[in-house]
Amino acid sequence: MVERIIRVDQAGEFGAVRIYEGQLAALRRTGRGTSPAARRIEAMLAQEKTHKDTFDRLAAARRVRPTALSPLWSVAGFALGAATALMGEEAAMACTVAVEETIDEHYAAQRDSLGDDEAALRETVEKFRREEVAHRDEALAAGAENAPGYDVLSAAIRTGSRLAIWLSTRV
Repeated sequence: MVERIIRVDQAGEFGAVRIYEGQLAALRRTGRGTSPAARRIEAMLAQEKTHKDTFDRLAAARRVRPTALSPLWSVAGFALGAATALMGEEAAMACTVAVEETIDEHYAAQRDSLGDDEAALRETVEKFRREEVAHRDEALAAGAENAPGYDVLSAAIRTGSRLAIWLSTRV
């Protein structure tokens, strides 16, 4: 179980990094690289990189093989980020809300499944869960729900995120 947790969390944090990198690339390309949304995304990206680095170290220390799907997550994450940012800053924030809501549920379930023998991992997962919730809340405050087609966009991204979690746990 612990190997699966580390594998999927490493993959998820890598995907989050790629989403934010795609969003920033699109915002820069469209002349909005210094906008308030871009500054928010840069701060979130820095935190996601810290999360990814943590899971990279845990995977190496525990000899957990990464998901074989990393190349797919690299492309898909960047494309999702770029596409939502090209739809507008509110759509980029809607993407953050959808992904972070899914991760909140995912991390909470992991936290609840880890026993005292994995207290350090449980604390890491909970710390990162709280940071992801803060990203969601910040994106909501930035107008995510005003994105065109918010409900449909959010549902599609949540479904894709759940599928990525399921696959990365296994492959």
